Amino acid sequence: MDTELVDRLVLQLNRIYPQILGDKEAHRFRDPSVPTEVRLAELLTYLRGKGEEACHEFYRGLHILAENVYASLPSRAMQRGSMFFLSGFSFALAVAMLYYYGEGEPLRGTAPLLRGSAAGFSKGAEGVFISYAEVG
Repeated sequence: MDTELVDRLVLQLNRIYPQILGDKEAHRFRDPSVPTEVRLAELLTYLRGKGEEACHEFYRGLHILAENVYASLPSRAMQRGSMFFLSGFSFALAVAMLYYYGEGEPLRGTAPLLRGSAAGFSKGAEGVFISYAEVG
């Protein structure tokens, strides 16, 4: 992070949440004689000591002031969102219903769906879908 962004984060925390970051601490974390990396590390350590709410407000401020930096954080990059979960759950439910209601017999009219579904899967899963579609 650059110096300007760290200063803006410190100012935002100081102005909006003075109970989290008072004037004395804000002045300490905005000292230009200290390298930015050191100030940022000390700020994060200080906020961790203040509790979860302080850390949450820091990341909220980062989200507001620098969306690109916030989105590139490792903790944010791993989250895929609710649509990813919903699509995976829907797929698993559909396969379970096919298995449960099929009771060993292929359902009619599912072959085109299963062949089309196999396109984006690994070879093992693709083979299962295509074999099920061919039996039906």
